[in-house]
This record gives sequence, structure tokens and C-alpha cells, in this order.
Amino acid sequence: MKKSEKAAELFSQGFNCAQSVFVVFAEKYGISQELALKIGCGFGGGMRNAEICGAVSGAVMVISLRYGHSESSDNDSKSLCYAKTREFTEQFKAKNNSIICRDLLGIDIFKGDGMKIAGEKGLFKTACVDMIKSAVELLEELGY
Repeated sequence: MKKSEKAAELFSQGFNCAQSVFVVFAEKYGISQELALKIGCGFGGGMRNAEICGAVSGAVMVISLRYGHSESSDNDSKSLCYAKTREFTEQFKAKNNSIICRDLLGIDIFKGDGMKIAGEKGLFKTACVDMIKSAVELLEELGY
């Protein structure tokens, strides 16, 4: 099964967008599936504020696993991670017109009846799955 399909399946099982993207790459970079799911939990739904898309947040966690720095003096790794993050977010934005959850969905799911309306419109089964697949596919295109 392709990573994008696995991520979509995880989302359909009840994991959020960030978890679904992050977990399909995590083990490659030394993070267990269980730990990846826990780490990604709070990032879904634009950090529960309809801000940065959870699929994008999950992807940035993958980028950080590969390029992030773990020593304060390692400015080269830090700069590279920042550049790779920017590369990903710019390409995701070019492909999907935004990296903001409420813009991608066309509704703020955390205001008023937003969550209910998004559910009735099937946005979690369409737009969210599309963003998850987009993030995973872009990560793969970029060599993750």
C-alpha cells in the first residue's frame, strides 16, 4: 500500500490529519508508530484552531526528524531544516492555494456550527483526505 493510501486509511480510522501524515514516515526516522501518534495528536485541525493544516504540521515533523538540529551550536542543520520546511510549505501552498486549515476547508471548524457543517458537507472525507494525500505525496517527491 502506498504511503498516501496508508495515511488516508489511518485518518478514516479516527486518527487526525497530522498523525496520519507523521506516522507513515516516523519509523524510517527512528520514531515508533505509537510515539508518533502521541506526538501528532495535538496538531490536528490546525492545532485545534483551524490554523496551519494538520497535514502540513505532520509533514514538518517529518522534515524535522530528518534535518532538525539537536545541539544548540549546529546552525548548519538548523538552517537546512528551516530551508527544507520552507521548500515544503511553499510547494504545498502552490499546489493547494494555502496551508491554513480554514482556508483549505472553506470553513472554520472551530467557530459556531463549523464542525457540524463540515461534517454534513463531507469535508473530512474529501478535502482533509486530499490534503493528507497531498502532503504525503509531496514529502515522497522531495525524497523523504
